[in-house]
Amino acid sequence: MTQTAAPLVRNADARNRYEILVGEVTAGFTAYRDRDGQRVFFHTEIDDAFAGQGLASVLVQAALSDVRDTGRRIVPVCPYVAKFLKKHQEFADITDPVTPEILQWLDTALAR
Repeated sequence: MTQTAAPLVRNADARNRYEILVGEVTAGFTAYRDRDGQRVFFHTEIDDAFAGQGLASVLVQAALSDVRDTGRRIVPVCPYVAKFLKKHQEFADITDPVTPEILQWLDTALAR
């Protein structure tokens, strides 16, 4: 695997998502909405062209570290983020459970 640049993760705040870039190309993202000091992650996606390179893990690790740095808490509605958190207990102290109230709020927040 020849990869020229290390992947870069950035918070695209205006789009409510963290993006992972490989060179100049956006390889994927994890989307969120903020609610009362919580960052609710609801969808993670890596472009097929970049599948199998471990980018989702790099992306989510950086996103969750940023959440910790901003003093917010994590709510893992996204199945990938939930699975990541099961393997990475270092974020357990800032993770809140997914509740029916949060799911209802998220549905409303995502309705356009």
